[in-house]
Amino acid sequence: MKILYVASGIPVPGNLGGSTHAYEVARGLSLRGHDVHVVAVSREGHTNLGHLIAPAQQQLDGFTVYHIDIPKALSLLSTPTIIAIAHRLQPDVIMERYYNFAGAGMIAARLGKRPTLLEVNALIVDPPSIRKRQIDDRLGGPMRRWATMQCRWADAIVTPLQTTIPSEIDRTHIHETPWGADVDRFTPRPAQRPPDHQPTVVFVGSFRAWHGVAHGVRAARLLLDRGINARFLFVGHGPEFAQVTQLAGGHPNIVFTGAQPYAAMPAILADADIGIAPFDTHAHPALQAAGFFWSPLKIHEYMAAALPVITSDITPLNQIVRHQHEGLLVPEADVAALAEAIAALLADPQRAQQLGAAGRERVVAHYSWQQHCAELEQIMQTIITPTPKST
Repeated sequence: MKILYVASGIPVPGNLGGSTHAYEVARGLSLRGHDVHVVAVSREGHTNLGHLIAPAQQQLDGFTVYHIDIPKALSLLSTPTIIAIAHRLQPDVIMERYYNFAGAGMIAARLGKRPTLLEVNALIVDPPSIRKRQIDDRLGGPMRRWATMQCRWADAIVTPLQTTIPSEIDRTHIHETPWGADVDRFTPRPAQRPPDHQPTVVFVGSFRAWHGVAHGVRAARLLLDRGINARFLFVGHGPEFAQVTQLAGGHPNIVFTGAQPYAAMPAILADADIGIAPFDTHAHPALQAAGFFWSPLKIHEYMAAALPVITSDITPLNQIVRHQHEGLLVPEADVAALAEAIAALLADPQRAQQLGAAGRERVVAHYSWQQHCAELEQIMQTIITPTPKST
């Protein structure tokens, strides 16, 4: 198949979660023998209005990237350019990553009468408490109507949780498809550690309230103040960076690396012993409204690296990581429980390794990018060659 994948506003390559997702989907589909073309930006926040006339083109790991560098909120300005790309490529299917102010790929598919796959990674209609929703309501709901129209145009929709999709959309068009980890890139850490290895607990992700990074730092301080020997590594950046570095109080065993490129992540995880993901949905109104609709990359990558995982006891996280099978589950926002779970695994490294090995087996079987792309391929083949209706 020839596939045009529109990921407006997403840097490819890049170190955002969306960057990893778009890159791995494009790469995974190309490895399955498809001719993949991606529309993205070269880097976050970069603007080059000349790209609306002549997108920068790059070959990357088996697929082609067209960089249209305009602000993400102005993504629809790229519609004529994407229509032109689609007309030139004549793709068998157009897949678009949903974003409030995007939809150029869906328009191009509609005009060219091409099958469409809408990829939804967030709640399409914001809950009433969100400012953007309040503005949209005052204007009569144009954003909601545009989002719903795209869903109706789509021949198929893929999303980790179907509650992201408005209730009026036909549920038979929706495919719940979890994200994954590259199980060839992320591999188990060495069985034998150097003599001077210090047990390491790692957090990877955005420093936003709902990721629970502050809970992780507070748990680290509790354990270090008790004299537990461990290093706590926090990888990433975001709005809470200043707050959590202050919480750390300059302790030498709490290390902040800042944002790291995707290529560096396998080595970072290979040097760790435990992965934590203390998500807190109380800090995210959309997650409260629709349920935990994210399919967390960090958890899948921890598991692929054979790290035992400590995460919040909420659906679907407690279905990915089963308590005492692949890791430990703790109540949301319970710093004391998080600290005790970390302490338990640090005190029993053999048990920690057993949980990590089980996690590796589980992610290979159920949560790899390789499997995700195989499912996408099957969905695309279905919409390209629909089953004839019985008469």
